[in-house]
Amino acid sequence: MKSATFDALMKPGTKPSTRKLNCWEYKKCGRQPQGPHVRDMGLCPASIEVDLDDTHEGTNAGRACWVISGTLCKGEIQGTFAHKYKNCEGCDFYQLVRREEGPNFIYSLVLLGKLRKR
Repeated sequence: MKSATFDALMKPGTKPSTRKLNCWEYKKCGRQPQGPHVRDMGLCPASIEVDLDDTHEGTNAGRACWVISGTLCKGEIQGTFAHKYKNCEGCDFYQLVRREEGPNFIYSLVLLGKLRKR
């Protein structure tokens, strides 16, 4: 299983810090800004969705990708939240975020509400 945290490079004898991974780091899709697959697959909308920045301690919608249309799943770009959510519920990254956040997990209806307030 992939680690959900990133061990920052530290000087010898210091304690490593950890942070929570965004979906593009965990899944290694390469669709984040300056990512290796932006040219052929396009920029991932989760990586630039500023209205969900810091959700679950992620960058933009990097830890709430399941509510964003146009994200990648099983090598294919997905449609709207209504069409993709059942697939997202079974995603290893979605399950990881749910476990990591525990009682602080923000449900999809709340996240969708933040997007609709624009």
